[in-house]
Formats: sequence, C-alpha cells, structure tokens
Amino acid sequence: MAAAQSPKDAVCAAVDWGTSSLRIWLLGPDGAVLGERRSREGMQVAAETGFAAILDGHLEALGADPALPAIVCGMAGARQGWVEAPYAETPASPGDLATGAILVEGLSREVRILPGVAQKAGGRPDVMRGEETIVLGLAAESDAIVCLPGTHSKWVSVEGGRITGFSTFMTGEVFALLAGHSILRHAVDSGLDVLSERDAFASGVEASLKAPDLTLNRLFALRAAGLLGGAGAAETTARLSGLVIGLEMAGARRLHPGSERILLASSGTMLDLYSAALGVAGFAFEAADADAAVRRGLLAAARQAFSL
Repeated sequence: MAAAQSPKDAVCAAVDWGTSSLRIWLLGPDGAVLGERRSREGMQVAAETGFAAILDGHLEALGADPALPAIVCGMAGARQGWVEAPYAETPASPGDLATGAILVEGLSREVRILPGVAQKAGGRPDVMRGEETIVLGLAAESDAIVCLPGTHSKWVSVEGGRITGFSTFMTGEVFALLAGHSILRHAVDSGLDVLSERDAFASGVEASLKAPDLTLNRLFALRAAGLLGGAGAAETTARLSGLVIGLEMAGARRLHPGSERILLASSGTMLDLYSAALGVAGFAFEAADADAAVRRGLLAAARQAFSL
C-alpha cells in the first residue's frame, strides 16, 4: 500500500484569488489535494494587507515547504492587484496562459500569476480573469460551451481546447441592484429561497425568453402586483430572479442557437437556479465541478510554468 501523501509532497500551491475571496490548494504530482485554505482575503483586502504576507501565512499554516512554487489565477493579476498580468487574446490555449504568466519579483518562493483572457475581435469586447482557468480545466482538448453563473455570468466557447470567444452577462449584479436599490426593493426579499417558488421563477424565465423586449415592463408589473395585493415577497422575488436570468438565457440562445454540449460549472443555489433556467430554455447540459476544474487548470499551467 502506498504511503499517504503529506503537505511536504506537494509540487505546487494552486491559488484562485478573487475580488472578495481566496482559495489555496496544495497539489500533489497527480493533482491530489494535500491541503486547502479558504478565506475572505480577496484582492480588496490583500491590496491593503499585502498579497505576499497573506499567501505566506496560509502556506505556512498548511505546512507547505517554504520553497514551494505557487501558481495564481484571478484578480491578483488585475491592474489593482498584486502584479498586473496582461490579458492573453482569444483564441487562447492553456499554453498561452502558462507562457503569459508573470513572475512576482523579490520573493523567497517562485510565484507566477496567470493572465486573464481578452476578446477584441468581432465587435464584442470582453474580458475575464480566473474563469478561463476553470474553462480550460473543464474542456482541455475538447469542444464545449461552458456556462459560469455569477455576478457577471460567462458563456465561453471552447474549440479544440482553446477559448475562441465568450460573452459576459451582468445578471447577478442587475438582480442585486434591482432587489436592493430600485423601487422593487419594497416588493422583494433577496434573502428568500428563490426556488421555494419554483413556478414563479420558471414563469419569469419563460416570459423573458418569449418576449425579452417586454421585460422592463414586466419588472414594473412586479411592483404593481405587490401594491394591488396580487403577490407576496417570496413569489415576487422568485419571478424577479426568473426574469433577469431569463434575459441571460434569451441572449445565450441567440448567441449559441445550435449548442449540443453545455457544461454548467457551478454549485449550491446557483447550480440549482441555472439548472432550472437552462431546462426552461431547452438547453441540454451537464453539471460540472468548478473547484475541481480550476485545480486541473492551475496544475496544467504550473507543470509548464515550473517545468514540473
């Protein structure tokens, strides 16, 4: 029987550094997770506290070798982050990300920050940081459309393992603005479980799919229904969520009318919401583990960047 691996057996630290959160994994040669840390010390906190100090503190707590190299994706490479890593342009391959990794100077360990991906061609400028690592970890050497729900949802086209194009939808941000700062805040409760009113959610998705040009009218109708005693907060919140996500589904269906394989990379509530919405929209999809995907993507980049 093979001996159990310890943190000292790790070949790299894989780091996903977002705007508001941080995830670190110690990875063995085969990609096994030998240690893990999560915190709310995202870019906004680290810009004040210090990226190097935060990373070293977590790696020390995990018992990692002081010389263990770290590969980083996400907002640590933004202009306001640790060190700016210029975007790789579409079409972008895993090799392009590894080649474009920026070395952080002046550290005791080797730390490289992966670039994001930019889309300049086709009249639809777009950018992402972090999501590209999930995508390439999911769809290396294959063709797929990858849906990544979130504050700014991404729909990414992958051909032959290369990111060939993508579209960002401000779905989560728009829902938060409408629920928290518009006149609809008097009619909804964003803390409620949207899928507790599954029929209302589905009807909102379907309404936006059938007539997206009327969605602005239907949003005000939510307020009117509340004033006239026609719906409670739970039903109104669910329909609002459905209307907004339905607009994303309408756009995705227009952009990807013949999609045969969609990978939905999410978890928890967002996985449930998007599974329901994709079903209403008539998309065939497979749920995928985004955490496992980002680890695979980071390890692949580390193998090239550090010659592992």
